[in-house]
Amino acid sequence: MLRVSVVAMTAIAGCTREAKTTMTLASLGTNEREILSARQAQNQAIAAFDADRVAGFWTDDVELRRGLGQLVLGRAAYRQLFVESGNRDSALVYQREPSHIESSPTWPLAFESGTWEAHVGRVDGPVVIRGQYGAQWVKRDGRWLIRGEVFVALTCEKSGCSFSAAP
Repeated sequence: MLRVSVVAMTAIAGCTREAKTTMTLASLGTNEREILSARQAQNQAIAAFDADRVAGFWTDDVELRRGLGQLVLGRAAYRQLFVESGNRDSALVYQREPSHIESSPTWPLAFESGTWEAHVGRVDGPVVIRGQYGAQWVKRDGRWLIRGEVFVALTCEKSGCSFSAAP
């Protein structure tokens, strides 16, 4: 099994973010570079409020466990979480920063883990909630797609602390 950690330089909406880990991008295998590239592109789509592009990285049967525990099943339901409704200045902009990506040498499967943050209004807006995540990727027709994601909220600030966790 190939195990790697990543250094991810992500330019998003004019803002550069860096995930600090132990290995360089050059040390990643082809699968891991493709997954990292897909995650960076999805982060850019989230920052641009482009729900269709965001959803293009999921399988039709994607499963999501949200940061505070709510379950979301299927691409259509997950996409709705990224559809603009109301004031963009108060929308949450989620960003995922991979710290580990591992692909299987046998199956078209990979695992990604890292940290996530919810920013108010824009990618460089104030962070109100953050935590850890894990994602299962599957390679279909030569393209890596997310089949499942689990997010766990661990800390909050200001308005983020008023959100309720699922029992």
